[in-house]
Amino acid sequence: MLKEIGLTSMDQLHDAIPDGLKMKREMNLPPAMNEYELRRHIEGLLSQNKHGADYLNFLGAGCWQHFIPAVCDEINQRSEFVTAYAGEPYEDHGRFQALFEYQSLVAELVDMDVVNVPTFDWAQAASTAIRMAGRMTGRKKALLPRSVDPDKAAIICNYCMPVMEIGYVEIDPVTGKMDLSDLQGKLGANVAAVYFENPGYLGIIEDRGAEISKLAHDAGAVSIVGVDPISLGVLEAPSRYGADIVCGDLQPLGMHMNYGGGQAGFIATRDEEKFVMEYPSRLFGIVPTEVEGEYGFGDVAYERTSFALREKGKESVGTQTALWGITAGVYLALLGPHGMREVGSTIIQKSHYAAKKLAEIPGVSLRFEGAFFKEFVVDFNATGLTVAEINRRLMEEGIFGGKDLSAGYPAWGQCALYCVTEIHTQSDLDRLAAAIRAIVGTGIAY
Repeated sequence: MLKEIGLTSMDQLHDAIPDGLKMKREMNLPPAMNEYELRRHIEGLLSQNKHGADYLNFLGAGCWQHFIPAVCDEINQRSEFVTAYAGEPYEDHGRFQALFEYQSLVAELVDMDVVNVPTFDWAQAASTAIRMAGRMTGRKKALLPRSVDPDKAAIICNYCMPVMEIGYVEIDPVTGKMDLSDLQGKLGANVAAVYFENPGYLGIIEDRGAEISKLAHDAGAVSIVGVDPISLGVLEAPSRYGADIVCGDLQPLGMHMNYGGGQAGFIATRDEEKFVMEYPSRLFGIVPTEVEGEYGFGDVAYERTSFALREKGKESVGTQTALWGITAGVYLALLGPHGMREVGSTIIQKSHYAAKKLAEIPGVSLRFEGAFFKEFVVDFNATGLTVAEINRRLMEEGIFGGKDLSAGYPAWGQCALYCVTEIHTQSDLDRLAAAIRAIVGTGIAY
């Protein structure tokens, strides 16, 4: 096998992994335990964990704490869905229909026609969307704004590395929005796609989506918009400001926060052959059967998928998160248009209330001007305290503070990304503001 792919050793398979990530010693494994001892050991480790049900939580940054209706868990734990891993059994009509219904509901939400069976997460969905654009245009470069989550950007670069180059567009230091003059200067005949998010990683609402899409289209590029789907009850669907491909994460739609799981990315496009045939993942459709009034559900253009093409596939999709697609479908069916509008409005009201309360604290301010959805950047530079110190003090009060952005955006100094959703009450937000006011007032650095 090594000879077939042009390698001489197993170690060469790992050349792309940085040396700093490779273990250069033998693993220090504990002595073997029996089943009971192992259970006690693991339970002891897990008991040290503090999570969103224990502490008041204002962390988001890609995995958000939303209310999960009980029916979501009830349905996604049914054995016919949990155990329906893969394959094409003739009797498996329920899973195919459930995924078709999920696709239809997300398509209505984002105002597109075609939605795929979920990818692993938003980062993979964005990466696949970019590679789809590359294949469609025959071009080799995609542009991202600097405001994209650095971790997500690293995944996109890694996923696209074999075939695509990633470039960056600067953001306005006052508003956090994409710098359109910089975008215009970087567009060219080699750019396949312009990717931006609305709302973005920093919570900012990009209100010039139509201008960005037009600039992309005028340069012959594809406009790709990443979106938090729970925002679409109050924000305009990306297709209405020129998006050709829409992607995002389904986690807000009925999925618990899980360490290392609970994420699921989606991709949506118009029902045009040039888009449909570039999806590497499965799509489910509906057709009438020979029995009048009866319908069947199954794969659309299965031959284009990596499952059918195997090593000749456009991308290797592998195992997908179909169960989370069913969960998202349940959530959307339960809430409907009015429920999505209500939850979106509630989030905006509560997040802006929290931002206003925090900005009233001496030494604390908001980093960016303008509208935002559920997340916003808080600037602590004038307090003389680091975000790490503030978060440490907040944890003593049973509060998870915002994500420390100092490593990802060092030029901003001490800033944190705070997340407020429908689960937070006014007393929660007042408690946060009071705790930060007390911490800043003492000015004690630990």
